[in-house]
Amino acid sequence: MSETCQRVVYVVPCFDEAKRLDAAPFHELVADERVGVIAVDDGSRDATRAILERIAAELGGRMRVLALDDNRGKGEAVRAGMAAALGEGAAIVGYADADFATPPSELSRLLDELERHRVEVVLGARILRLGADIRRNEIRHYAGRVFATVSARTVGVPIYDTQCGAKLFRRSAALEASLEEPFSSRWSFDVELLARLVGRLPTPRGVTITPAQVLEVPLLQWHDIGGSKLRLPGMARAFADLLGLFARAELGAIRQRRASASRRR
Repeated sequence: MSETCQRVVYVVPCFDEAKRLDAAPFHELVADERVGVIAVDDGSRDATRAILERIAAELGGRMRVLALDDNRGKGEAVRAGMAAALGEGAAIVGYADADFATPPSELSRLLDELERHRVEVVLGARILRLGADIRRNEIRHYAGRVFATVSARTVGVPIYDTQCGAKLFRRSAALEASLEEPFSSRWSFDVELLARLVGRLPTPRGVTITPAQVLEVPLLQWHDIGGSKLRLPGMARAFADLLGLFARAELGAIRQRRASASRRR
């Protein structure tokens, strides 16, 4: 990708997406001259990689394909793509789902909000309200509210929607540290990444950002696209992963309080 494209890079993780991949959203996304794309093929067994490479060729350097040899899960695909973008000099990195449930227009708007508010992180939030076109599966919505409540407790800040697949991060020492080690969770990696960033889960370098540097932006449009790979068994595993992250975060907080009390004696 050219230097202008490297400034802002959206990572799009893909696994066996040949039936759902559409070139149009990629074209629309990079129509924003600030934005480039790294599409990560997470060891797909179908024609996903070939389709992505064809789209990348159409976009003439505004998008590249990072192919992983085996399937590592969405979290590791995102981590690999973000690390690659930072390694290539990106100042802002983010990720979006391959089905573009969050449309390119909203992804560009999130970038506008990040730059306007000068925060470190912007999170898209799927909030059903007047004036917004949010279409979610009802069962997944209510299950998601339970998940989001535990997620907010895990991260330690009142985030409404940790699982929305549209996020942007400004390059920082805290972000680089948060991406150094593999995620322990395959599906709850969003929560794990945010918990690392704000210090609820430790990172090798111990650098963090404050919750005040995180902005949640209600989306104007989000459509639940059929064919999601996160079905009931996966949702159960994601929740089990989340409970494990919550336990780790709480244990770490207890240890910090004890250490602080010992120093005051």
